[in-house]
Amino acid sequence: MKILSIRPAPPGGNVVARFDAELDNGVRVYDLKLSRGRSGWRVYGPQHFGGAAVTFPPAVADQLATEAVAHVAAVA
Repeated sequence: MKILSIRPAPPGGNVVARFDAELDNGVRVYDLKLSRGRSGWRVYGPQHFGGAAVTFPPAVADQLATEAVAHVAAVA
């Protein structure tokens, strides 16, 4: 999987960045949210009409978070 684009979020909340990613199977997902919570890094998919447009199994979400955190550190 790879990060296609990453955009730092405005300061003042739990959201660190928004990003786009391509999964190992070629599926591209846009406007993912990287957040830092009490239990560590979390990735959330975009919302559509107030609900989740996409969800990920925990292992995929963890891998996305690891990749995004590395890219945020490189940009900062």
